[in-house]
Amino acid sequence: QVQLVESGGGLVQAGGSLRLSCAYSTRMFTLNTTAWYRQAPEKQRELVAAITRHGTTNYADSAKGRFTISRDNAENTVYLQMNSLKPEDTGVYYCSTSYTTIWGAQGTAWGQGTQVTVSS
Repeated sequence: QVQLVESGGGLVQAGGSLRLSCAYSTRMFTLNTTAWYRQAPEKQRELVAAITRHGTTNYADSAKGRFTISRDNAENTVYLQMNSLKPEDTGVYYCSTSYTTIWGAQGTAWGQGTQVTVSS
């Protein structure tokens, strides 16, 4: 079972920055695409940014130019650097990854989420 542990959320004023971390274990599997999702109150979960195991990135239009997703394979961590934060960035941020086990099985895992609150 792939385990993802998010951290780095908190309360920040508009215009501020936060860096979210998603730590994972690589025992018996390979990560494919890892992504950050956001769920605002009473809204559906939406994709914020994604990164493939080869380093190709993809961003939601709302995140382009402000957020950067990256991965540190030595630290087994995927990061989401968020700058110029806006109140509409408020929500619970979830890390998710698709993976392949050493036996060839594929699956998707989710972290528990971390709260980000941006005050105006």
